[in-house]
Amino acid sequence: MLANSGYAEIEELSRVIPSKERLAKGAVAIAECLQSIPCNPCNSACKRGAFLAFKDINDLPTVDVERCNGCGLCVSACPGLAIFVVDESFNETEALIKLPYEFLPLPIEGKDVPALDRKGEIVGTARVVKVQNTKTMDRTPVIWIAVPKAMSMIVRNIRP
Repeated sequence: MLANSGYAEIEELSRVIPSKERLAKGAVAIAECLQSIPCNPCNSACKRGAFLAFKDINDLPTVDVERCNGCGLCVSACPGLAIFVVDESFNETEALIKLPYEFLPLPIEGKDVPALDRKGEIVGTARVVKVQNTKTMDRTPVIWIAVPKAMSMIVRNIRP
């Protein structure tokens, strides 16, 4: 449990994880934000209106998964590093995950790296597909990694 351990358990995330059917359709943002704090950059960053308007600045973000195309603008906008894009349609055996990454050095495209779960433990290997690091990303690069599909809801970071 987040309050006791400092990381979210998969059970705590059940309300934010899209259905298997939606995940199979293509890229979609998943906001793993579980704490009510005054924050809404995800809503401002989304050009498609997939992050529903907040009634209160302390509301948890809600993603309209049918509006979301997985562009990832919200990933670098989130100050809590709590938004990921998952694309289970990437290929037959792999899912693509876009994740925020604020460490140096940045990983190298094409390289295999240790894949980490929410606890920071190594759970497998990921292949770095792309490294996005533009001025508009507010100093939060977005790393695209390929992982086995069975790991798409488990892997949330990498170690270079």
